[in-house]
Amino acid sequence: MSDIVKIGLIQATNDVDGNESVANHKKVAIEKHIRLVNEAKEKGAQIVCLQEIFYGPYFCAEQNTKWYDAAEEVPNGPTTKLFQELAKSLGIVIILPIYEREGIATYYNTAAVIDADGSYLGKYRKHHIPQVGVGSEGCGFWEKFYFKPGNLGYTVFDTAFAKVGVYICYDRHFPEGARVLGLKGAEIVFNPSATVAGLSEYLWKIEQPAHAVANGYYVGAINRVGFEAPWNMGEFYGQSYLVDPRGNYVAVASRDKEEVIVAEMDKRIIREVRDLWQFYRDRRPETYEDMTKYLP
Repeated sequence: MSDIVKIGLIQATNDVDGNESVANHKKVAIEKHIRLVNEAKEKGAQIVCLQEIFYGPYFCAEQNTKWYDAAEEVPNGPTTKLFQELAKSLGIVIILPIYEREGIATYYNTAAVIDADGSYLGKYRKHHIPQVGVGSEGCGFWEKFYFKPGNLGYTVFDTAFAKVGVYICYDRHFPEGARVLGLKGAEIVFNPSATVAGLSEYLWKIEQPAHAVANGYYVGAINRVGFEAPWNMGEFYGQSYLVDPRGNYVAVASRDKEEVIVAEMDKRIIREVRDLWQFYRDRRPETYEDMTKYLP
């Protein structure tokens, strides 16, 4: 396995008004992202991550049961199967954020991890679920209406090119899971997101580089771009980036346009940083019991 791995991050606009059908949203977005994944491959990407719930708008801006129809089984749903075929044909790893339905009507915010041979390695379900109002039109991050908290733990997936962890959007505000992913051997952690200016932008380039430094791994942070009608809850400000274990930005996408960025991850830097900063050696888990004892 090479020390140099090319990472592709895809930030995209949503091109369909939220009032249109779920089926049309999915059709248009899936077609677009197949094209963008192919573009990432043409630029040399070996691991590609899409944005949170990539095949439609950020529908959590409202509370509407219509969007339950967007959910699919993972891995047995059509979208996962389609991207398994795409990963195999291109020989790349794909991190596929999707709205998951389990059983009759249990829903999760999920990312499937697909290896370069098209095999399904497993999934991560978003653990931390926000319920936050923004603006004066009743818009917000109403995710508790749509998602049950994740229950599969913090898994590291041993892909063809690197050991990969996944966090999703609001998870990034919680350092505990980020540390667990490092303890389990993650070399890179992807955080597909949907977040708007005026709420979290000041944290966007603070928290995740801090996770990278504290845990000695790369972080690939992905955010969508543009305004999404009819809610127009705020500007999705893009600025997807790859950051290294020293906190250096390897590549940063634009704020306001659809973009595929491809940049190099160097595993030698992970080893150099971990040899210098022995955070895993010097941590004191026996003193951290209070973290789980004290509740708000």
